[in-house]
Amino acid sequence: MDRYDEEAEQRSAAVVEVAARLRTRGITVTGAERPEELADLLSAVERFEAAVEAHGGDLMVDDLKSAQPDDRHFVVPRRGHGEAVRAYIGRIDEATARLRRHPRQPD
Repeated sequence: MDRYDEEAEQRSAAVVEVAARLRTRGITVTGAERPEELADLLSAVERFEAAVEAHGGDLMVDDLKSAQPDDRHFVVPRRGHGEAVRAYIGRIDEATARLRRHPRQPD
């Protein structure tokens, strides 16, 4: 295996890992996303999650897979069918900004 093949294999493995991390959080990944889009999407989700935790939210309860989240403000927006990654990232960033203005949950 030459160096190019090895690097391509490593990139492919990284894409699979990022997609799996997103799916674990309940984020829809179609497989059509470019690697850099997946990385940016994961970063946006992680920023949102950090804001949730900073406001006293519980990521185990307040997620896309929860039937009854404690606070709907703490649930990352669901990706719309056919929604472009950039548009989805924008909605997550908007939700993060709104969350920063949301009252903090008591400890």
